[in-house]
Amino acid sequence: MVQLQPKLLNTRDFIEHYGDNPQYELIDGELIDLEPTGIHEQVAGFIGRKLNVAIDQQNESYVIPYRCLVKMLGAETAFRPDVIVLDQSQLGQEPLWRKEPVICRGASVKLAVEVVSTNWQNDYARKTEDYALFGVPEYWIVDYLGLGGRDYIGALKPPTLTLCVLEGDRYQKQVLQGGDRLQSPTFPSLQLTTEQIFAAGQ
Repeated sequence: MVQLQPKLLNTRDFIEHYGDNPQYELIDGELIDLEPTGIHEQVAGFIGRKLNVAIDQQNESYVIPYRCLVKMLGAETAFRPDVIVLDQSQLGQEPLWRKEPVICRGASVKLAVEVVSTNWQNDYARKTEDYALFGVPEYWIVDYLGLGGRDYIGALKPPTLTLCVLEGDRYQKQVLQGGDRLQSPTFPSLQLTTEQIFAAGQ
């Protein structure tokens, strides 16, 4: 029996057919089901709420869109971050933004957050590499269920937040667990611990 390979999509077709569907993103032409749960959305919503407060406190011209795709350059890949902070002063340079919520330039992104679900490998490996090459200065991997592999979060697999800060074209990573305080370079006024974030998923 011959097994057929799934039909691959280009980013244009993906945006046209799935751009408004928050359940899917595209990686190397393959449609990826994000498998969101209600608890997953609670955690993402809590983070977005805290970041909006920090944006106001710092009086920044940033915005957190409800829906947004990040189109990677040179690949048939479009990520759908759980939370993304955009620099409004850069959006005028975005070629697609006026017609659809698609980001094509790393300079527009201040922070990306992925809340880990069953496809955790993408968040820890693929997205870490791609967001760094795209130029996203800060990336959070929020693993409130401790799903990530032992090499990422330890053998006991506790709930973990990995704070990735861009240096050159690679991230320097800080693994936060327990009640560690999150020290965000983008939001120095942010008063937030991992314990508070993880509690949003209980």
